[in-house]
Amino acid sequence: MLVNYKIKIMVLLCFGTRPEWLKIKPLIKILDKSQYQLLFTGQHTDLLRDINVDYKISIPTHTNRLDAVISACILQFPEGDFDSVLVQGDTASAFACGLAAFNRQLKIYYLEAGLRSYNMQHPYPEEAYRQMISRIADVNLCPTTLSANNLKNELVHGEIHVVGNSVLDNLLPYKDKCEYTNQVLVTMHRRENHYWMDQWFKEINDLAIEYPKLEFTLPIHPNPEVQKHRHLLTNINVVEPLSHPELLEILVKSKFVISDSGGLQEEGSFFNKKVIVCRKVTERPEAIHTGHLHICDSPNDLKLLVEKINKDYYIDTPCPYGDGKTSEKIKKIL
Repeated sequence: MLVNYKIKIMVLLCFGTRPEWLKIKPLIKILDKSQYQLLFTGQHTDLLRDINVDYKISIPTHTNRLDAVISACILQFPEGDFDSVLVQGDTASAFACGLAAFNRQLKIYYLEAGLRSYNMQHPYPEEAYRQMISRIADVNLCPTTLSANNLKNELVHGEIHVVGNSVLDNLLPYKDKCEYTNQVLVTMHRRENHYWMDQWFKEINDLAIEYPKLEFTLPIHPNPEVQKHRHLLTNINVVEPLSHPELLEILVKSKFVISDSGGLQEEGSFFNKKVIVCRKVTERPEAIHTGHLHICDSPNDLKLLVEKINKDYYIDTPCPYGDGKTSEKIKKIL
């Protein structure tokens, strides 16, 4: 007689920022609630208006934000009936929860593993956290073959699987809405750009004057280091932070994108939008080779890149970061 045994899993899914939530949300949709618990690590508190979680971390006020996040996650890490922990991405909380799980000898799943710039200052501190998490992870869920090869070359001890990037699972309903209009989506917020954010904003504002037929929309990041330069954007459509669906409505209609965001590099590529990446280096170089991403490592170079891409914006090349079916692959691995 054949007996069908259902294997029980209980994984603690850790998240604290909007990008992290977007990347575990598709997985939650296809798991039974009996198979997971949620730990909210406390960075983007507005998320809790719509999400019920099992555990919450309280991050204290501290002169060093990274120290505060890491110490809070380690000291307040919950004791529960989960037997494994899933962390995602490159935040201080992802590293801290991974380390807390390691200290408790829990199995560690690392989603979005293997991204590398191999430059500790770009992006800082995310590059270091990624490398540290992958050293202790038991299962590495990589978005691309390149990211998997990075881990193989580093001789990490954990399993390595190529599954794509789960954020793309959210985008399938929007794929048929893509068009090229006069919209240009702009986002700027990364820590390594804070010291010359005013120069980026001046250049972007000058572009809006030079190209009056283009409509530049910039959802302003709440970080004070970004907000204090808001007055420089006199010719830009500056809006308050948008929900993810609102952001996607602009993205699918954009002619091209100007951003220092990691997520928009993936999402823009999925919608075949060229993205000007305002950073010295990217840990997602796959789309440079496909023509989706164009590195702009200085505000002084932005004008020439915009001139080039505004004339040659169309691209019809498969996205290198996945097909929008990542969560199903992860579920099978779990």
